[in-house]
Amino acid sequence: MTRRSSSVSNMLDYASTSLGLDKFFRDPGDGRVRPQISARDLICSQIGARLLRVVTFHGIERLVESGSARGLGSNRVFREDSLAYFNARLSHERPRAALADTAKRAKRNKVFRGHTRIGLAIDGTGAGRCSARSKVCEMCRPYHDADGNVVGHRHEVVMIAVVGTGVTLPVDVEPCPQGEGELTAGIRLLQRAASALGPRFADYVVGDAKYGAASFLNAVTDLRLHAVVRLKDNLPDLHGRAVARFNSRPPDRHIQHEGVDVEIWDDETFQPWEGLSWPSVRVLRYRYTSRKGEVVDAYWLTDYAPQSIGSEPLFKLAKSRWEIENQGFNDAKNRYGMEHICHHDAKALIVGWLLLMLSLVIERLYRLCHLHRGSHERPTAADLVAVLWRALGRRAVHDTS
Repeated sequence: MTRRSSSVSNMLDYASTSLGLDKFFRDPGDGRVRPQISARDLICSQIGARLLRVVTFHGIERLVESGSARGLGSNRVFREDSLAYFNARLSHERPRAALADTAKRAKRNKVFRGHTRIGLAIDGTGAGRCSARSKVCEMCRPYHDADGNVVGHRHEVVMIAVVGTGVTLPVDVEPCPQGEGELTAGIRLLQRAASALGPRFADYVVGDAKYGAASFLNAVTDLRLHAVVRLKDNLPDLHGRAVARFNSRPPDRHIQHEGVDVEIWDDETFQPWEGLSWPSVRVLRYRYTSRKGEVVDAYWLTDYAPQSIGSEPLFKLAKSRWEIENQGFNDAKNRYGMEHICHHDAKALIVGWLLLMLSLVIERLYRLCHLHRGSHERPTAADLVAVLWRALGRRAVHDTS
């Protein structure tokens, strides 16, 4: 199939057959009592609209009313309140299982070939704000101005994604309700995602400094995974000892990364702190000057033994942490409308985020793997969405993201 023949219906067919999502499309966990519109029509319309970068329920309604329903994989015309009612009653488990099954199928289909270690990156972000006068849900967290007054509410979530494979695939998301921290939600998310993906799917977990707590690192160990976590002054004793030790000696080695010389220090003999079940802590430091002239000096902690992974591949595992920022949150927000609240209901919000992630995964596997077969070049995301609009019989819109 050439890029020119790509369409939303073709991508949905690819998702149904090649990615094995037909069962999910037919039975996504519909909780409606007497449905008048099939669940498949509502699911495929939402995913198809996300592929076109249409992020509002009103926008989907306009599309299906314009005669484009079949192009979105739907046989019915419906209004935006049907989508709100449907999402508020849809099971969370089915979309989560569909995301995990798609990642496992991608691994079986050799999408990750050439990469010896598969990682899971975890991080949190904000995902939708509303004013102080708006209706609130159980996930709303107030935010304040400089005087301490509540000026609105926001939603915070933790995402986990497959990284270090050449194709970044989000696999699950967990909200942080009011009164609960990101670390607690992150542990719950990691345990659920690791169980869904299976015990031998991933090799390591990579995260920012907030995940340097003993509770999270012990949870990673209990799952028989390795941790690669940023080390900052949130662990002042270990960070201080690492700075003093590495500043007193020259780099252990130099490597080339994207045309830049990188200095690396590596030491596996640091003592663990109270509560951490590791016998010892390995700390990696790298320092380089970017092409913009910025000095990057970062410390990372891990339980990987030097005998199992050297300094240079460990450096690359640490750098994979940025994939969830660049190919996860940035794409989800700038292209798929993650910060837009379609229907302000706690269950509907989670369903919306999961369907958004599934749309992103379908688009990414279709564009980077399916269209790349043979001698075809990989199209950009903006190129593909323009082709999809033309195939829909509508004027293409320019995607500047």
